[in-house]
Amino acid sequence: MSQFFLRAFGCAELTASLVTASLGQSPAPATTSTAVFAGGCCWCIQAAFHQAPGVIKTVVGYCGGTEQNPTYKLVTSERTNYRESIEIAYDPTKISYEQLLDIYWRQIDPTQADGQFTDIGPSYRAAIFYGNAEEKKIAEASKAKLASSGKFKKPIVTEILPEMKFWPAEDYHQKYYRQNPEHFEAFEEGSGRVSFKNEKWGGER
Repeated sequence: MSQFFLRAFGCAELTASLVTASLGQSPAPATTSTAVFAGGCCWCIQAAFHQAPGVIKTVVGYCGGTEQNPTYKLVTSERTNYRESIEIAYDPTKISYEQLLDIYWRQIDPTQADGQFTDIGPSYRAAIFYGNAEEKKIAEASKAKLASSGKFKKPIVTEILPEMKFWPAEDYHQKYYRQNPEHFEAFEEGSGRVSFKNEKWGGER
């Protein structure tokens, strides 16, 4: 490789770095992992994950069923095995799968088997969808840790299931807490989710 080519390549690389910096963008992480959780109303848990350091992107949608291209209407008809879910893309060098689970447990009632809070039905049941054996092991350990913490008098019933294809929900569900903040806050309060989280976790992070 010629010295001229090396110098040219170096200049081009430096220029690209300067452009990225000027646009306020961070270099893409070398490795991106994904996690999928179901926690009742899918947009109710999005804010907590989207704002977590190390999380790159969150998408709400549906997981657990087999029908192709599921819609909100189909999923909430309760005639499928789909559950409202969230897919989280994250940088594992900045946040771990275990830390994501810690956030997850603080968003749901892990003792409720028929849905989450006032959202009742199969599509609202909580679940951790593991993508591999290591995630399953971590999820099971995290669930056992929660069960032995003494925070809950009832058994922890959140399921740990093998991941299936995740389908993004319709656009109007994405980042609903930003699109409709007043309705979002009213629903969070009215469903009992906020009071439950405050009672169980208080100021814990």
